[in-house]
Amino acid sequence: SPKTGSVARPRAVSSRSGSMLEEELSCPICCEIFKDPVVLKCSHSFCRICLQQFWNKKKARRECPVCRRKCSLTEPTDQEKKMGAAEALAGARGSREPLELVDVMCVAHGEVLKLFCLDDSEALCCVCHTSKKHQGHRVCPLEEGAQDLRAVLKEELIPLKKHLRRLYEAKQECDDTTVHIKNQTQATEKQIRAAFQELREFLEKEESTRLADLQQESEEKKELVKKKSESISSCILTFSHAVIAIENEMALNDALFLKSFANTKKRAEIPQKEPEKVSGALVNVAKHVSSLKYHVWEKMAQLVQYTLSAPITLDPNTAYSWLSLSTDLTSVGNSGTLQQLPDNPERFGHFVFVLGSEGFASGRHAWEVEVGDKADWMLGVVRESIDRKGRISGCPEGGFWMISHYEGEYSAMTRPSTTLHLEGALTRVRVQLDYEAGEVTFSNPVSMTHIYTFHDFFTQRMYPFFCPGANINGNNPKPLKICPAKVAVWN
Repeated sequence: SPKTGSVARPRAVSSRSGSMLEEELSCPICCEIFKDPVVLKCSHSFCRICLQQFWNKKKARRECPVCRRKCSLTEPTDQEKKMGAAEALAGARGSREPLELVDVMCVAHGEVLKLFCLDDSEALCCVCHTSKKHQGHRVCPLEEGAQDLRAVLKEELIPLKKHLRRLYEAKQECDDTTVHIKNQTQATEKQIRAAFQELREFLEKEESTRLADLQQESEEKKELVKKKSESISSCILTFSHAVIAIENEMALNDALFLKSFANTKKRAEIPQKEPEKVSGALVNVAKHVSSLKYHVWEKMAQLVQYTLSAPITLDPNTAYSWLSLSTDLTSVGNSGTLQQLPDNPERFGHFVFVLGSEGFASGRHAWEVEVGDKADWMLGVVRESIDRKGRISGCPEGGFWMISHYEGEYSAMTRPSTTLHLEGALTRVRVQLDYEAGEVTFSNPVSMTHIYTFHDFFTQRMYPFFCPGANINGNNPKPLKICPAKVAVWN
């Protein structure tokens, strides 16, 4: 080439065919050449250990990581042909001989390029070395220059591969969330059908309407996750192409590699942005099933009024994975077993907490909670912006206005905590939020006595807060239960 001052004389296969072969013999999970390859009935191949680790992470689900087809217990099977080809390719990659063998000649002098000028980043022949142009320049053998620059690219590949792995993990999380949305949809549909069964004779039209709303939201949420998944897939494709292209360039002959080094290095300069979790991606179960019979009855009669402002139900999308909620979303207990739930942004990640399904930004609201003889619990309200994944400060400064019962002592969670001296044990607690007045009041509805009042100034939406306490060795198993609101019927 006149521009580069050198001529290449190929003596082996092209890099394009080598790249296609390498892509065919690469595991989709680890992106490396197959090690002990196995094949599923859907024809997708993987490293045996990669597939096993993927299935271990998925617990009971055995499916293809690529197409999500369910796998039988007889799968996978060994793939001896690819094993031999992969071993041969891996040997070639580990060999000192390049995949493509070429002799690169200096156009000016017709000599083989054997040296590399460190000052000009240019491949030289022996005659070029003695010319005035390169007099006094630092020069090293071509192999050493290529080795040093390959080392530079190798280091830059490390964060690219790590980010690619994180993208794969984020993609997997999106897929798991889609499955959970489907499960939520099925469970919610079952609850809706059970509630409507008692009123089937009168309410078929209402049932169809609510099921349609659920399906519409389900499709919207799945579409939301699908768009995020497609965005991640696009990033995966970009990073995969970059990694493969760089590795292919690194496998070229030293001279060709050095000539394209600048462009190759630019391929590695891809912006790396951490994949964000999809906020609000789960189905709003509470909207569809909370106080369902009441709302339907209200449509039928238009005569029912709650003596309290509104019924309170729990939001399962915020519940810590150890918690167990009743099907009507009015009670919560500590199950003592870990459930496989999506780590969505709304869910608490460290503490056995759950929030109410509806937040309040104005007005007065009240609800009662049956605590019975539980040894450990917390109740109150929290602001919307609290940190749900990290460590928290359970006081007004941290966004919590609550009281607790622990080791036989009642406390208001101030800083420091305020011990409450009550006459007798609490079996039921009334929580009242007056948003405009900035008050959160706790009282005993059984004895009609005041317990404690927080005074503050609220600027965010406030949510009912529930903590049923720890479940250690089977202790504290009873749930917290939201008491039904009293209903008055007017004639």
